[in-house]
Amino acid sequence: LPPLGACRGFWGWLNAVFNKVDYERIQAVGPDRAASEWLLRCGALVRYQGYQKWQQDYSGLPTGPLGKYKIEAINATESCIMYRGFDYLDGLEHVTEIKLQKCIYIQDECLQRLSETKNLQKSLLQLKIISCGNVTDKGIIALHKLTNLEYLYLSDLPGIRQKETTAHVLQQALPNLKLELDLE
Repeated sequence: LPPLGACRGFWGWLNAVFNKVDYERIQAVGPDRAASEWLLRCGALVRYQGYQKWQQDYSGLPTGPLGKYKIEAINATESCIMYRGFDYLDGLEHVTEIKLQKCIYIQDECLQRLSETKNLQKSLLQLKIISCGNVTDKGIIALHKLTNLEYLYLSDLPGIRQKETTAHVLQQALPNLKLELDLE
């Protein structure tokens, strides 16, 4: 058997491959289709505008005219999405909710990148960050650029050390934000 660390290294490498951005693919099929492929490849789910059902099967991605299916929601629970793939989010104009739960590769830089994505600054209304152990106060504070964010749920984030200060900074920057904290 290979040493324990060797398996972890292999999975990290494979996950990095899954997160590599294919800019030609984005041009060829459009941002929503390319992002759907990335998210599903990494184990996340997507829901399209006008549909209730979550898409979870990569081989079952809907076909049709380019631009027909617009991503409205992303559920990245236990997915391997990482910073490297976040360029796929740039062209998404209709995402209103994102859930990041038990995402081992989500860290402060990811949240900062999310917050700096112009289309998400306009469209994102709800964000849930749960059990992402690499997120700290710095990453949460970076979310202040999501100016239309209405609801933020934070739970089981051991990297949050200054809960009150972080909450205060966010509330000052986003006065209409409903912030729900379930932090120790």
